[in-house]
Amino acid sequence: MAGESGGDSASLQTTPTWAVATVCFILIAVSILIEHGLHLLAKYLGKKRRKSLLQALNKIKSDLLLLGFISLLLTICERPISKICIPEAAAESFLPCKSLEIDKKKEEESKCRELGKESLMSRVAVQQLQMLIFSLAFFHVLSSFLTFSLGTAKMKRWEHWEAETKTLEYQFSNDPRRFHFIHQTSFGRRHLKFWSEHELIRLPVSFLRQFYGSVYKIDYLILRHGFITAHFAERSNFDFQKFLKRALEKDFEVVAGMRLWIWIFSILFIFFNAYVFHNYAWLPFIPLVMLVVVGTKLQSIITKMCLDSSDKSHVIRGTLLVRPSDHFFWFDRPKFLLHLMHFILFQNSFQLAFFSWSW
Repeated sequence: MAGESGGDSASLQTTPTWAVATVCFILIAVSILIEHGLHLLAKYLGKKRRKSLLQALNKIKSDLLLLGFISLLLTICERPISKICIPEAAAESFLPCKSLEIDKKKEEESKCRELGKESLMSRVAVQQLQMLIFSLAFFHVLSSFLTFSLGTAKMKRWEHWEAETKTLEYQFSNDPRRFHFIHQTSFGRRHLKFWSEHELIRLPVSFLRQFYGSVYKIDYLILRHGFITAHFAERSNFDFQKFLKRALEKDFEVVAGMRLWIWIFSILFIFFNAYVFHNYAWLPFIPLVMLVVVGTKLQSIITKMCLDSSDKSHVIRGTLLVRPSDHFFWFDRPKFLLHLMHFILFQNSFQLAFFSWSW
């Protein structure tokens, strides 16, 4: 035991220089490889003129720099923080676990116990907080990468739908000289049901639809036609798939960074992790509930656009025309949904980091 204790508390004066040099070499090599990889990625995005992705990458690098600076401050302030004394009653309040046996052993140089008080945070707690910050940085980068990759993979499935719009069969079936009843079209049969005009029934249906085939072929084609008609001339050869890719990159630029209000919610998450709030019953489910609510809203918007077109005319010529509008969204602000997605993305990263760190 004495040997183990001495090994744990050994300083650089009693550590072989080859061991210190080896550790430094590994750390520097890994850091240089990561920095070089990010530089090559930024150079590639600049060459491909992917400005939105390049800005998103810069935001992630800035976030990592901020997290590293916070970790550095914790390292420097580790001892001063442990010397801040608070009443013992305050130290025993808002604990994460009610039945947790708390180790009251403090550093020998701490004088808080002599004064009948406790340290604000022990040096061990500060070190563990640094590990939480490292976990957050890792999962933030990982979740950002996975989110963009899954979005890109989802859009890959739509490429053959886009190619179909160039075929003679599609142009014949959507000939502007042909007339249809809206309720007889594929889009109308999907959305003009007995439940579509009653919001109390429409919302549960929209809730269930997001879990299977969230984007149907007919929805994609109708929304594509509505967008092109609103912004370009009829029969335009506009590449809607390319536009969606650029839009995804631009939206990803918004949700990639950490803003002040995100940090505020993260601090509140840490605070409400105390057992007195019974956090296990509701706190982990906040991002999930918000994600489901956003998915339900998006499904409901498509149905509302179909209803809006049906109210204007029951007969259409060629392809059913839907008119996207801000009033379909909450507070007439489509970007509000994007901010909610931003919050969901970061909270998922934070909770994964918190779970891994706790485990």
